Amino acid sequence: MNGSIFILKGDICYSRTPSELAVQKDGYVVCRDGTSEGVYERLPDAYENCPVQDTKGALIVPGLVDLHIHAPQYTFRGLGMDLELLDWLNAHTFPEEAKYSDTGYAAETYERFTQRLKFSATTRACIFGTVHVPATELLMDMLEKSGLRTLVGKVNMDRNAPDYLTEASADASAEDTVEWIKDCRKRYRNTKPILTPRFIPTCTDVLMENLKKIQMRYGLPVQSHLSENVSEVKWVQELCPESEFYGDAYDRFGLFGADAPTVMAHCVHSDERERRRMKENNVFVAHCPESNMNLSSGIAPVRAFLEEGIPTGLGSDVAGGTTENLFAAMAHAIQASKLRWRLVDESLQPLTAAESFYLATKGGGAFFGKVGSFEQGYEFDAVIIDDSAVSDRESTNITDRLERLIYVSGEAEITGKYAAGEEVFRR
Repeated sequence: MNGSIFILKGDICYSRTPSELAVQKDGYVVCRDGTSEGVYERLPDAYENCPVQDTKGALIVPGLVDLHIHAPQYTFRGLGMDLELLDWLNAHTFPEEAKYSDTGYAAETYERFTQRLKFSATTRACIFGTVHVPATELLMDMLEKSGLRTLVGKVNMDRNAPDYLTEASADASAEDTVEWIKDCRKRYRNTKPILTPRFIPTCTDVLMENLKKIQMRYGLPVQSHLSENVSEVKWVQELCPESEFYGDAYDRFGLFGADAPTVMAHCVHSDERERRRMKENNVFVAHCPESNMNLSSGIAPVRAFLEEGIPTGLGSDVAGGTTENLFAAMAHAIQASKLRWRLVDESLQPLTAAESFYLATKGGGAFFGKVGSFEQGYEFDAVIIDDSAVSDRESTNITDRLERLIYVSGEAEITGKYAAGEEVFRR
């Protein structure tokens, strides 16, 4: 057979649909040239001479996809959790992000962040940097070496932030962004740029217009925040009285899906009008349940996103969230949905374990293309997990092992990881 082929053997689990898991005990998943050729109970004769890595009964799942994480905030996880979003930004986030004007500080802290992400179950991520180009490129250098597949944003903001972090002007912000993009396109294979207006309150109309021109010129995706917190939503209404709703403020500039692939974090307070526009424009939701609880933002209507056909994945949202562990995010998503169902809206059923796993794999993976499954033709992202400390492999079925892993993942060990068919690490 032509092409580079390798095979993993173990207990395989992946999503076909939001509610349907595919499992194969002691099965084989085949990778050729970075793409899955499918899962088999018995290895076909055509692969008999191909190398097989026997994981000895470990769980093999698709790599997890983090649709929203802030690299510079990793240093202050778990701080300021008694504050709401806007106060938290001013008290903790902005002062910390200002430190990244010092590339020495950025190098030290981004190295810690990158190593944690590398040895987690995450294979792909949409990542916020800061307004500083040199620090953002340092982060991208490290991520490129890690083997992960990432989209990284140099943050844009030219108003409503401290002077020490506000860019000089909309034009200066755009010029820095263009130079950064030009540099990135020459230097990286696995780490790509994504346009990153922080959120509407910190971006003037002129800056948003500039960013749309840049998006059209370079065909970049977009990431930002949407309808996260009650105070934030009210602020956007005051700043943009001509907009029908928060998302419309982005859409007025063509930075809300349609011809600009877009992921919006949170969407806790997205009403029917906003959700309808998101569906029409194919805007992705990055659901960040732990952050939404920590910063008193609320509980996003994830069941509504799924029922209405809005593409949705999970985000750790470090440092609003306290960990990059997306298994923990799955547990938080389930728990938060139960509270919403019981306390807010009994018409929206809670998430199941299978659905939360789908969000962290195939749901969020769709933002990167055919990612997040072992179905034939999907890019081969895989994580090998020794869950022997969590479950008895012989007496526990694979779906139960997965559910238990979601809730007690800290007791399991990740022993190997692949991104697009390339080995990230193996223990």
